[in-house]
Amino acid sequence: MAFKDDLKTLLKPYYWINILMSFSYLLAKKMPVVCSYTFPKSDVLCELDGRESEILLLTLIVVMIRSRKSGSLTMINYITASFMYCKVANLVLWTYADIRTGILYAVLFLVLAIWIPEPTYNGPSNVVYFRTAVSLEDEISRNKYITWLICFYTTWNPSCANFAPIFAQLSAEYGLNNLKFGKIDVGRYPDAAKKFEISDASTSKQLPTLILFKNGEEVLRRPTFDVKGKVIRFFFTADNIKAVFDLNNLYKIAANKTNNIAKFKIKDTSDRKLN
Repeated sequence: MAFKDDLKTLLKPYYWINILMSFSYLLAKKMPVVCSYTFPKSDVLCELDGRESEILLLTLIVVMIRSRKSGSLTMINYITASFMYCKVANLVLWTYADIRTGILYAVLFLVLAIWIPEPTYNGPSNVVYFRTAVSLEDEISRNKYITWLICFYTTWNPSCANFAPIFAQLSAEYGLNNLKFGKIDVGRYPDAAKKFEISDASTSKQLPTLILFKNGEEVLRRPTFDVKGKVIRFFFTADNIKAVFDLNNLYKIAANKTNNIAKFKIKDTSDRKLN
């Protein structure tokens, strides 16, 4: 099902247009009709020279390394993470071939970035957004019967962007009145990062960070640190979140509490009517 969903997602204009942009130079070189028109003065018609091959190989290595570091696990995440590097490489290649084609590609690059932005998640969500560490602490301590799962994130971090739809889906699936999901942007509100000891630097390996609060206190977080103080890598997949934070059990406990409170209210109302 996930693979089929990814294929449907790839049909959206943003993805197939960016895929074409990412492979534009290679396609132009390998399609004889296009190649003879685009590179009429090429010494070796429709063949990559040594410099072009080096640029493409370097791009492939960078994409693999950066995609892995960003925590990209699904096909869509891998593809999205690679777009920028591939398009920059194509810009270099088109400019290397002819400054005019390089300028044309750059203009097309900018126009498409403005008019066809990356699609955002628009499915069901039950997330509460906080603006300061104080408001977050006040809400967590206000009612200690509520269990909170809070995501600390930044808008510019690729791992946070990849995790956003997963967290939204989990909030819709598991969210209850006494089991809530919240988010706070530590890039905009660094006081929250400082309060909960999360690095918001551009090289931070703590983004995103998930913290589970019970009875107003932190009980679990991911990622965490090893004995040497280094961040232990954590893959933010739905299955990992469910397993580590025991969401199924948390949901059952929260649902039982909700049902018990509802039964008590019904019984109390019935007793009052009888009296």
